[in-house]
Amino acid sequence: MHPHEALIREFYAALARRDAEAMARCYHDRVLFSDPVFPRLEGEEARDMWRMLLSRATDLEVVLEEASADEGGGRARWRATYTFSGTGRPVVNRISAMFAFREGRIARHYDRFSFWRWSAQALGPLGRFLGWFAPVKWMVRRRAARGLDRFRERGAA
Repeated sequence: MHPHEALIREFYAALARRDAEAMARCYHDRVLFSDPVFPRLEGEEARDMWRMLLSRATDLEVVLEEASADEGGGRARWRATYTFSGTGRPVVNRISAMFAFREGRIARHYDRFSFWRWSAQALGPLGRFLGWFAPVKWMVRRRAARGLDRFRERGAA
């Protein structure tokens, strides 16, 4: 197994056991993370996003379905099952991830998933009927960014 694939597997094993600090150690100091809810987080912001999400996770289940990597980059498919803390609604999110590496750690991490499918589960009728609508995505992003800012202000950073 290539060391980068082992790193991806280590990252998701830490996520599955809700160990944000072990996840943070997998990231390069200048990591860039992006997904449909958090479109651009850098460095400690990305680490704090995982710390925040895991601090709220009461019933998170993570399954790494597939992982591969070589010197050029890596990919993973994973599934997260949890209760969305904002609404108390159950979510099963299927995610595709792409990675780039630097100095033996993750330097770029891009998660891709259907925002509409996620919002239909997490937000209920609002997400089901308007989850494709850009203002709904912007609203979710604003709330997520404010939540991360508050988390960081309380001393997580």
